[in-house]
Amino acid sequence: MAQISSFLREVGALFGTLFLRPDWRNILDIAIMTILIYQVIKLLIRTRASGVFKGIAVMLIFAWLSDVMQLSALNWLLQQVLSLGVLVLVIMFQPELRRGLEQIGRSNLPRHMFTSSRKQRTMETERIVSEMIKALNNMARKRIGALIVFERHTGLNDVIQSGTMLDAEISQPLIENIFEPNTPLHDGAVIVRGERIVAAACILQLSDDYSISRELGTRHRAAIGVTETTDAVSLIVSEETGIISMAREGKLTRYLEAKSLNILLTELFSPDDLSPSWLSAGSSWIKSVRARKKEADDEE
Repeated sequence: MAQISSFLREVGALFGTLFLRPDWRNILDIAIMTILIYQVIKLLIRTRASGVFKGIAVMLIFAWLSDVMQLSALNWLLQQVLSLGVLVLVIMFQPELRRGLEQIGRSNLPRHMFTSSRKQRTMETERIVSEMIKALNNMARKRIGALIVFERHTGLNDVIQSGTMLDAEISQPLIENIFEPNTPLHDGAVIVRGERIVAAACILQLSDDYSISRELGTRHRAAIGVTETTDAVSLIVSEETGIISMAREGKLTRYLEAKSLNILLTELFSPDDLSPSWLSAGSSWIKSVRARKKEADDEE
């Protein structure tokens, strides 16, 4: 295929220039391209687009082989398909492209929690974590549905604007009162930024992942949806079962208990203080959660 051969020659000439006559511009060029390619792969690896791009890679290989082996009919057919590839990809993956642009536009500089001393910061983190765990366990016991989203590096201003502004200190009574049925703010998500509850009754976009279990309702789909396009973490209390779950990077982890919540919330409220011991504890927590989930599924 003439176009494929020309493309490969141009790529070879580009890398020849970069590596045979290197200077600081070439090194910068390679670094920028590496970061861009990594970000694209990271964006697509957990989406439906990943399978399609694998298929396109296979088609490119067959196109090259058909050109080398001079299979004219197959070469012509692949050339026609690939010539429309860019337009087809834009049409097929409009949601993924939109999410990627939203994520780029929302990204902010990392936020840090400022306290007067490390000891005070640790004490405040322990207080917040304790208040959160008590509220979540009480709501789980009473079968009160809840959805709490923790903002991280990616801004959630558009989500916050869809709800009611609070800017309140995190406390067990406030959280439970927000999600109490038949109250004005119970329907929707609570957004936590830093050490404060900034808004309640916020509207989230539902995930369109068809692999999500049908037994999960809109609260779980909303929790997963916001973590697909941002680096936020969501905690969900099921109204039907009282099960506490976590959504992160578009994945749902269920059957969380007090110890698991303590590790997770400590990480969320003090991300810069994580040590290797915390990382190993987090790994053990994930394994224990998966084991409990498997046991529960076997019992069902």
